[in-house]
Amino acid sequence: MNPASLKLVNYLATTVIIGLAAWAAISLYSRYVQNPWTRDGQVRANIVGIAPRVSGPIIVVAVRDNERVKKGDLLFEIDPNDFQAQVDIAAGQVQNAQATFTQQQQNLHRQTDLYRTHVNALQDFQNAQDSFAAAQAQLASATANLELAKLNLGYTKVFAPVDGYVTNMNTSPGTYVTAGVQLIALVDTSSYWVAGYFKETQLPHIRVGQKAVITMIGYEKQPFEGVVRSVGWGIYVQDGSGSTGTDLLPSVSPTIDWVRLPQRFPVRIQVSGQTPIPLRIGQTVSVAMTPSFVPGSSDELGASN
Repeated sequence: MNPASLKLVNYLATTVIIGLAAWAAISLYSRYVQNPWTRDGQVRANIVGIAPRVSGPIIVVAVRDNERVKKGDLLFEIDPNDFQAQVDIAAGQVQNAQATFTQQQQNLHRQTDLYRTHVNALQDFQNAQDSFAAAQAQLASATANLELAKLNLGYTKVFAPVDGYVTNMNTSPGTYVTAGVQLIALVDTSSYWVAGYFKETQLPHIRVGQKAVITMIGYEKQPFEGVVRSVGWGIYVQDGSGSTGTDLLPSVSPTIDWVRLPQRFPVRIQVSGQTPIPLRIGQTVSVAMTPSFVPGSSDELGASN
């Protein structure tokens, strides 16, 4: 082969290779845009903060850190002695109020008969009515106080409101707890979901109900399925120019992408397939959307509004 022909062959081969590379790059980019995927995903779950409704020292801790519990299981118990005493006091007040009520009721009956026979004056009859009404109100108040004392006594035992895992528990018998102050975190096992953070340019290709393929670090060969439940409608404005309430929105840092940084929005994905290992909050996952619809169709997320 003469030099000219060899040069032409090399030129054609180079052109073909460049063309194939360009075609591959365009194809991959188109696939990336139209079938969004992200490596920035995390496992999430609802966390139930367990706080006592009454204050006092703990006498029993019935669970251990990271232990699985079922709804209704005892978590811990507060010393009930003070609250039992309040129940006894309230019960005595009810008995006293009941006796006063009975006395005033009998007096009202007597005054009613005397007034009807014109023996007593109207003022005596009205005074009996007022005394009876006051005794009736006092009995109702005492009964309510007794019910409240019984409720507080019942609150000394704290039970699990949902099935879940007790985590980050650092308490022992003798610890004084305050009403309303969270003491235990309970991970709700029925609420696991995946938050996949997608660029705003990818959101038009994601819709509610679309299936996704999820993989976990170290288990790339064991993917599982999920279903898109919702797409976030806002993120925290980090320059401080947002309106009141933006601090309640998720804070997502933009990733470096050329010059302009597209914002990333959380997509909530409900896990529907069998996971290779038990899910834990904070696990890193990759999320790939399945090509289940055509952009611009009536199924597109934006069209639902």
